[in-house]
Amino acid sequence: MKRYSPYIEFDRKEWASLKDHDTPLSLTEVELEKLRGLNEKVSLQEVEEVYLPLTHLIHLYVGASQQLHQLTTSFLQKKARKTPYIIGIAGSVAVGKSTTARLIQTLLTRWDTHRKVDLVTTDGFLYPNAVLEKNGIMNRKGFPESYDIKRLIQFIGEVKSGKPKVKAPKYSHLTYDILPDEESVIDHPDILIVEGINVLQVKKDSPLFVSDFFDFSIFIDAEEKNIARWYVERFQLLRQTAFQNPDSYFHSRFADLSEEEATVVAHHTWESINAKNLHENILPTKGRAQLILKKEANHTIQNIYLRKL
Repeated sequence: MKRYSPYIEFDRKEWASLKDHDTPLSLTEVELEKLRGLNEKVSLQEVEEVYLPLTHLIHLYVGASQQLHQLTTSFLQKKARKTPYIIGIAGSVAVGKSTTARLIQTLLTRWDTHRKVDLVTTDGFLYPNAVLEKNGIMNRKGFPESYDIKRLIQFIGEVKSGKPKVKAPKYSHLTYDILPDEESVIDHPDILIVEGINVLQVKKDSPLFVSDFFDFSIFIDAEEKNIARWYVERFQLLRQTAFQNPDSYFHSRFADLSEEEATVVAHHTWESINAKNLHENILPTKGRAQLILKKEANHTIQNIYLRKL
């Protein structure tokens, strides 16, 4: 008996054939280089074969959502208010969520009907380090309890309801902490992308989830052994670059490690923190996404799973 799947599966060739030929690739190699994250290998060919069809599909969904909103407000005899289309992007640490989010943001702005596409990450909704240390959970940074979920839900709810100039806290990967005097301002976007490991997670004691506000959701997937290797490789690159900055939170901890020592530390951090978070909190949310992008060992996306309507 064939097992039922809620997804339609495409290999890369099948997915690429769905591209709208009236929407040519307008991204240059220079632009792509600025969008790539550390240790990311995405190419212009992958943008054309994977991300162009994806953003065209989202473009169609946005248009359908806008039409449905107009029909509903007309039926209710209410004045139509602009409602942003909200996209959630989830997945493990080091799997490439940020690059995917920036690529989708950039490509979606190329359509005249939704030029204003904003992006926020859930890093800004982590509790400050002082709070994490006070509660004894600094070593669980990135786990559900380390986020101010109520504030995140309030933020997304206000954006979704059409409130102008909604503020979001900013996070610094250099200082590894919330920036106390800096905020992002989200003001009536056409589309808002929310990227973070926790965006599809649910809590039993909460009446609302972050994903309740999403119109579309994406999960970036890969084999755990590949993500672990990418994490270690990224750690080594950071040791050679960002960690060398005296202002970096990790400067005194990791800047002087040898390559062998850094590999040991990275593997330990992955096994004791990130792998545990992946199994306990991130992977269980994969089936809640409307689209899954599956990466292979060389970082390329080879399979796409779209939830059936």
